[in-house]
Amino acid sequence: MAARTRVKICSITNVDDAMMAVNAGADALGFIFCTSKRTITPSLVRIIIGQLPSLVTTVGVFMNQTLDEVRDMTEKSGVDVVQLHGQEDPDYCRAIRKRVIKRIDIRPGTTAASLMKEMDRFQVSGFLLDPGAGQGRTFDWKIAAGIQRPCIVAGGLTPDNVGTVVAMLHPFGVDVSSGVEQFPGKKDAAKVKRFIQEVR
Repeated sequence: MAARTRVKICSITNVDDAMMAVNAGADALGFIFCTSKRTITPSLVRIIIGQLPSLVTTVGVFMNQTLDEVRDMTEKSGVDVVQLHGQEDPDYCRAIRKRVIKRIDIRPGTTAASLMKEMDRFQVSGFLLDPGAGQGRTFDWKIAAGIQRPCIVAGGLTPDNVGTVVAMLHPFGVDVSSGVEQFPGKKDAAKVKRFIQEVR
């Protein structure tokens, strides 16, 4: 029996959405610390984390920022995991003092072999497979079939298609932001609940 696919609800911006997502069954919450319509301050993240149940994983999302900035914001916010969305190299990832999720850019022409070759460069806790760095685009999920790594699938996921991804890949996790929003920065409770039900 395949392990249960974890659900990360990303781009949380307020306490109400955080608690709603957790109560709906989310395993992890993501907070955007790079430039975005959904950026949040480390101080507000710390307040939100202070209200979460103990077994919810919290993830800070960064993109092409300095190590000092990542370390400072991680410490101030109290997040558990650092997610890197840019061109951070293996040495940069090793210098992070937290568990790291590294985004792997899925481009036209990416194959299972090229995906594995890119992953082999990094010693991290997990990989985010995403073609658009938060732009809501899907990719050909078949290229990730059979990869024995802790992969988290992202990019254009919604309550309507996430069940297909889980059935096809049985990934370690799925990551959603805009696919469960009312508008940028505000989650839709019905969409979040349905998304998680479709994964389960």
